[in-house]
Amino acid sequence: MPSYHMDSGFCQAKKPITIRNLRPAMTLSVINSPAFTATQYEGTGMAFWLMKSEPDAYGIDDLKRDKREPWDGIRNYQARNMMRDDMRVGDKVFFYHSNCKEPGVVGIMKIASKPYPDPTQFDPDSKYYDSKSDPDNPRWILVDVAYVKKLKRTITLTEIKAHPELDDMILTRKGNRLSVMPVTEDEWEVILGLE
Repeated sequence: MPSYHMDSGFCQAKKPITIRNLRPAMTLSVINSPAFTATQYEGTGMAFWLMKSEPDAYGIDDLKRDKREPWDGIRNYQARNMMRDDMRVGDKVFFYHSNCKEPGVVGIMKIASKPYPDPTQFDPDSKYYDSKSDPDNPRWILVDVAYVKKLKRTITLTEIKAHPELDDMILTRKGNRLSVMPVTEDEWEVILGLE
């Protein structure tokens, strides 16, 4: 089982973000945190996400080969809460390569399972082992993701930051270190248009 980029930081936003495409019932823990304020609008029933992984740990080519994979190793409460409470089977996800020479969006995947306990939290040999996690009440969860496609080219973080339409994207916020985050439908379309 691959190990993914572990969340260890937090987000801080100086201005409100607007989430337009989300399910009406979504809580979006990241938005409910003190670091964010947001206006939520009724949506289409499908949500859009961005999930980061270090390509030397598990990249888009690995997912293309494997077709479906558990997204394990998340150890940040905001990211966990979004996976547990807000993601739904069929939601679309940008696969983002992080901590590499050219970080950026490299592909598309989809959520392929309901959330379930991350087994790495119970494995003493795993770097994601959590001795305080109770098997009867697991602290950490994961979802399976399924490969959809590899983009023709990497849409780099530098390129994303250069587009004013993406100024409010959580990814571009100073101090953002989350490896799982929501993306609005407008942001999704802008990024796809850059391919």
